[in-house]
Amino acid sequence: MNHKNLSILATVLAVTSVTCAMSAQPVPAAQQPAAQTSQTPTVPGTVQDNGKVVQTPPVEEKPDPLKRRLSDRQAFEQRKEVKKEMSESYKKWLTQDVTWIITEEEVKAFKSLANDEERDAFIEEFWRRRNPNPDSRENEFKDEHYARIAYANEHFAAGKPGWMTDRGHIYIAYGKPDGIDSHPSGGNYERPIEEGGGNTSTFPFEIWHYRYLEGIGENIDIEFVDACMCNDYHATIDRSEKDALKHTPGAGQSLFESMGMAQQKDRYNGGLEQLPKGPMSDQNQSKQFDRLDQFAKIMAPPPVKFADLDEFLNATSTILKGPPLVFDVRTDYVKLTNSTVMVPVTLQIRNGDITYTTKDGDSIGTVNILGRVSNINHRVIQTFEDTVKVETPSDLLERTKNNMSVYWKALPLPPGRYKVEIAVKDVNNPDHLGSWKRSVDVPKYDDDQLASSSLILADQMERVATREVGTGNFVIGNTKIRPRVPATVSTPVTFHRGQNLNFWMQVYNLGIGVDTKKNDATIEYQILDLATNKQILDSSESASKLNPNADQLTLEKTMSLATLEPGRYQVTIMVNDANKQQKIAQTVPFTVIQ
Repeated sequence: MNHKNLSILATVLAVTSVTCAMSAQPVPAAQQPAAQTSQTPTVPGTVQDNGKVVQTPPVEEKPDPLKRRLSDRQAFEQRKEVKKEMSESYKKWLTQDVTWIITEEEVKAFKSLANDEERDAFIEEFWRRRNPNPDSRENEFKDEHYARIAYANEHFAAGKPGWMTDRGHIYIAYGKPDGIDSHPSGGNYERPIEEGGGNTSTFPFEIWHYRYLEGIGENIDIEFVDACMCNDYHATIDRSEKDALKHTPGAGQSLFESMGMAQQKDRYNGGLEQLPKGPMSDQNQSKQFDRLDQFAKIMAPPPVKFADLDEFLNATSTILKGPPLVFDVRTDYVKLTNSTVMVPVTLQIRNGDITYTTKDGDSIGTVNILGRVSNINHRVIQTFEDTVKVETPSDLLERTKNNMSVYWKALPLPPGRYKVEIAVKDVNNPDHLGSWKRSVDVPKYDDDQLASSSLILADQMERVATREVGTGNFVIGNTKIRPRVPATVSTPVTFHRGQNLNFWMQVYNLGIGVDTKKNDATIEYQILDLATNKQILDSSESASKLNPNADQLTLEKTMSLATLEPGRYQVTIMVNDANKQQKIAQTVPFTVIQ
């Protein structure tokens, strides 16, 4: 089993794109003009003959098409075409040296690099980010990492290098455990009560105990089983895997089985673990998802923490050494289940507010983002972090400074009140910091109450491929939707007349008729000109025509803004449910500019 592919929620943060999740319009790079050499000026149409000027017929010069200056787009595409194939040393670094600690976003970013110079810079930045003391010339993290690889290869090899084994993976990622319960020969084993009790015989196994793993929790136990008796211990969630008599009828009975209160076949009920029934079976059942979530986090790359940004958020008062880095944030709410709501957080930064470094005609701005969510007891329950880049050709930098780059993170949260805090740092100007803090009320969606998600106004909305449904940046269900972000809560979002207005909303808990087995609701769409109080759009449709048997609908509409005059407007969606005799409405203002 490829444990690296296991991920639940933890990869949340993930993201995006440095893919981490910053969305910016790509623009072509410019080709630098060739340097000119100094020459003695001559008069066209003349030659020197022993000091005399002799007139000659003019010569018509024709441009050489092969030496013609490339356009910005051609130069950009040319650089992409000459991207060098990654050499074996870089492949080894990616697939062996750092395979257990590198994030998926970093892998994608590294594979997208064009040449060895960029790869060297990436590797240097990779280790610098993880260095507990970035100002030191020595990198303690890097030194410790390679020492762990050497130890794993020496102690955990099993027909393959030790770093490739599960024990090697965990040792490299988290270091030496605080305690090891080792059974190298297996044999007689008295099950604890939480595993069903009774006596059995086991394969060789080990239980590694960590008192605390950052981002995972306290008192973490990881079980490894050598079922092949070949020293290849694999990590497992199922504590019954070490039972060598599990499939032997009548052997290795549990406490309840020996008392006639359970049968051996009861172990195979399709659950996460195949433990025998016992006094604590119900507790094990309720903890299955917690164990699965913990295992996924353990097998994911260890979290990397921006210590400086965390300190910046924790500070009660901070004196900034430079101007604040201003950014805008919006939060939306989309129902996942009755107990979980997806909270998309969209962050927007003006390109001109980022500091760029220029190399080979390209200007690159880099921003670190750290976010965390706390409950009303001030306990941090979720964190997310990303390093995102904005790239543009250097000669177009001035023209694109007013463009906006957008970052998106989806947070699954239970209903309730939370505090969301976000800190950003301009990497090329470390004194350029910014923060955003706000309380959010995640709504509870009751089954008997007609309700809706946020009404999202977006500048992009499109269907995604089947394999991308529910995953990726700005993806909700089968739709990629990029929200417009207002400058403040009370400020309307802004669109240009040349853009389309896309609006998206989900409706929940529509009533289903007892006799008809269908919904019976009317959905009205209105756009109002706030200056004249005139209706620009007023239309309606029946929910039964969209999906007659559904109690949940997704409403997606697109309209051109070319016919609207600059000014302030508002979109309203009203739902009238005849079966439930309930109504809801969502209204969002927006501004149209030239």
